[in-house]
Amino acid sequence: MPPIPILPYSRVVGQDDLKLALELNFVAPSIGGVLVTGQRGTAKSTAVRAFALMTRGELPVTLPINATDDRVLGGWELDALMRGEAKEQSGLLEEAHEKGLLYVDEVNLLDDHLVNIILDVVSTGVLSVQREGIAAARHLSFGLVGTMNPEEGGLRPQLLDRFGLMVTAAELDTEARHRMIMTVLTFEEELTRSGSPWLAEAEQEGAALRATLLAARRALPGVEVPEAVGRLCAECAGRLSAVGHRGELVTAQAARAFAALEGAVRTEPRHVRRVLPFALRHRRPESTHAGSFAWGPDDDARVDDLFG
Repeated sequence: MPPIPILPYSRVVGQDDLKLALELNFVAPSIGGVLVTGQRGTAKSTAVRAFALMTRGELPVTLPINATDDRVLGGWELDALMRGEAKEQSGLLEEAHEKGLLYVDEVNLLDDHLVNIILDVVSTGVLSVQREGIAAARHLSFGLVGTMNPEEGGLRPQLLDRFGLMVTAAELDTEARHRMIMTVLTFEEELTRSGSPWLAEAEQEGAALRATLLAARRALPGVEVPEAVGRLCAECAGRLSAVGHRGELVTAQAARAFAALEGAVRTEPRHVRRVLPFALRHRRPESTHAGSFAWGPDDDARVDDLFG
């Protein structure tokens, strides 16, 4: 089978925050998903699809903008109904359970009630369907990644908060743009070559990273979160006036996952500092009310003294 024409994950240029958030959510699925915001053409979809191929060997289940309730939740198979037979058809959420990852591109353009259902399933692990003669509860587990371009509209604060982590796809500087151009051109050339050493090396890099991620996931329950680190997460949320209390919990979960990813046995303040923008940027008052997701020096200054 020819390789899927998606740039290998290990060769995606830049986007360190985006890649780290995807990896943390893989290590600790209880984080509850990743929301990626950024302008068009910033490799959001490429990174997500490359990550799915690297970790699971196949592309993620993708939810289209015009998806109906039947397509998402499942319903009756239309062809069977026309034959007078009642046959249930599974939806995209069950397919995501089988494949491991659900990708919602332009999540801000999806109907709010569908977004809410998806986030609820990710949070509870249960899909309850009570409609059109179907009454069922199914236990589902899958990773969730949503992407959006803020120029095309936002998400309601209640839905923003339900995503565990949020990152912004970065604009590349000139040097990184140059590396991106050459990497993509090389990839396109290598796709036409049989037994490409470049593709083989990228596959080996991906396999090594996948092994690291799986090892971190297995080690996660044994990674300690000291009382002082838990308090640090709470103090940071307070300093940044985080709305609600999900932010400090996700901060602790993400910091613990980062420690596991590094092979550490104890979560430290530096782990908290690295993941803090991911967990709290979309829970600040200016984000929930004004839709401003930028994280800058002023945000860092509000917590600097907590890290010594």
